[in-house]
Amino acid sequence: MLEGINPVAVKLFDNSGFKARALSHSLTEEELIRELRGVKVLGIRSKTQITERVVEAAKSLEAVCAFCIGAKQIDQDACSKRGIAVFNDPYSNSRSVAEMVIGSIICIFRSLFQFNSQMHQGIWNKTVNGSREVRGKTLGIIGYGKIGTQVSVLAEGLGMKVLFNDIKERLPQGTARSCELSELLKRSDVVTLHIDDRRQNHNFFGEEQFSAMKKGAVFINLSRGFVVDILALSHSLENRLLRGAAVDVFPNEPPSNGAGFKIPLRGKPNVLLTPHIAGNTVEAQKQIARFVASQALEFLLTGNITESLNFPECSLKGVLGSRRVLHIHQNVAGVLGDINKIFARRKVNIDRQFLDTRGGLGYAITQCGRVPAALVEELKKLPHTIRVKGI
Repeated sequence: MLEGINPVAVKLFDNSGFKARALSHSLTEEELIRELRGVKVLGIRSKTQITERVVEAAKSLEAVCAFCIGAKQIDQDACSKRGIAVFNDPYSNSRSVAEMVIGSIICIFRSLFQFNSQMHQGIWNKTVNGSREVRGKTLGIIGYGKIGTQVSVLAEGLGMKVLFNDIKERLPQGTARSCELSELLKRSDVVTLHIDDRRQNHNFFGEEQFSAMKKGAVFINLSRGFVVDILALSHSLENRLLRGAAVDVFPNEPPSNGAGFKIPLRGKPNVLLTPHIAGNTVEAQKQIARFVASQALEFLLTGNITESLNFPECSLKGVLGSRRVLHIHQNVAGVLGDINKIFARRKVNIDRQFLDTRGGLGYAITQCGRVPAALVEELKKLPHTIRVKGI
């Protein structure tokens, strides 16, 4: 368990019979290759890079757990080819991020950063200048998924009007209204991004979009660093096209705490800069630890898998005293027939069975009364087999 993962996860693995080791930092590729010998489960957050070389070297690895939303740091194709399940948590920190969006909006509209800075300098400046309510303002949400919808609900509770834009059809929350991106930019007093890290979103928001925004509006990005052209944002602030901005994610982030950080937004009094902490609340990290660890343990102990980034959903209800054979294979025709022929030849009766596929990966769970070691070894020799496990 790397990068200071919440102790709840460590405790869950310990209580399930695993020997969990927790580290507060990430590991380099060479360190991972050395440390993963004999390791079944690896837990990471956003800094540790799971490359194809790491995956190929980790012969015992069965699961990689990303205790966060994003999983671009993991070579999922390499994991699938080795039969390694990848888990993350796309849900648990949504509220934390949504609350930070609302807090940032209020702070910028009330100029709280500037007032706070002046007070710490011993300057008393009681004035109404630069201080506005958020009630009645229009919030434009780009990306109306799990986080965007929560932002929408909280914003309406403050009396804001909500417009949203998404590439998919989304059910509006409250009185929020879907509209074209051009209308959203033109009418919104605040624009907040909540889009994912797919490749086509690189520099999604740049000079053209900032120029189309309402003059004096506020811009917020708590989604992904590379979706915004930082220089274009900096120029918009310098030219007073924007009232202010809040940015929590950046195209190039330091590898560790305490490292130097350079960006053209530094030093601007109307910009709130935070070090990728929008989802980092105690509550969110506990829930993420519980969710990801529980999903991984379900897979490791029963074979059932319902929340994986690379495996098909595949699960069976358990029967007291029963055993299981898990067969991970390439998704080609005839594999299930070959599996069942071996069961029949070994005179092992199949109680129940389920197979599903996802892309080039197939996964079969077979429940039976006994699992002879010779049966498992024979299954391993089948063509197109990636991994076999008896539990």
